[in-house]
Amino acid sequence: MRPVMRVSFTKMHGLGNDFVVLDARETALPDMTPAKAKALADRNTGIGCDQLILLEPASEGSDADFLMRIFNHDGGEVEACGNATRAVAMLHGVPASIATSGGLLRADPIAGGASVDMGEPRLGWEAIPLAYAMDTLSLPLGWEDLQNPVGVNVGNPHAVFFVPDTQLIDLETLGPLIEHDPVFPERVNVNVASVIDRQTVALRVWERGVGETRACGTGACATAIAAMRRGLADREVEIRLAGGNLTIGWGEDNRITMTGPATESFRGSFEWDDFG
Repeated sequence: MRPVMRVSFTKMHGLGNDFVVLDARETALPDMTPAKAKALADRNTGIGCDQLILLEPASEGSDADFLMRIFNHDGGEVEACGNATRAVAMLHGVPASIATSGGLLRADPIAGGASVDMGEPRLGWEAIPLAYAMDTLSLPLGWEDLQNPVGVNVGNPHAVFFVPDTQLIDLETLGPLIEHDPVFPERVNVNVASVIDRQTVALRVWERGVGETRACGTGACATAIAAMRRGLADREVEIRLAGGNLTIGWGEDNRITMTGPATESFRGSFEWDDFG
């Protein structure tokens, strides 16, 4: 009979985008599988979250303090999550370099949240990635009311559409249609944005493997970069999401800084073999 393995977790959220954080930096856990991540993320039969976050030791010789792995609600492992990075930075409590499969991130806790260096945006068609070459500043693509998006990769792929009013877009229908279009070989996060003024942009995000969320840190970064590239916004902008606001800056050094809140909701534990 296998011994019972009880695992502690921390439930956190960034502007309503919520996470279950498992800390395996000191005590290793068995391998995380897509099935187990999906089971833990289930809001009816699991703990419930948009993303499961697994913290592990950094690899030998790495410049990182630790590794962050990210599993979406559907169990798929993805490259980056800005809101989760702020939550993890707050949980860690001191400045840290965090390795992700999307690159190395620098996070600094602040009162009530964190400021994160999200690295440089990737703007080439092959870096998004797209199925074939096209101008990422105005992709010659369209789906009903959503036309000619900007393509941006900020550790994960985004398509950013500018519209007069984000609330008039049927994101429940168009989000999955665009996410799974073959033009995006690794699927895509779908952002619909309205420019309020040069310092303010309203945003809704359909996250691949999750659905519409109350906030998306990488979506906010991608949208800010898209607005700046099109000359619609200044180099620092407030992104307004359903869950709250994020401040995104794009420095002269080409690096993106995201600043905003994060919150610990509660802590608990579960038996490992009960899920997946």
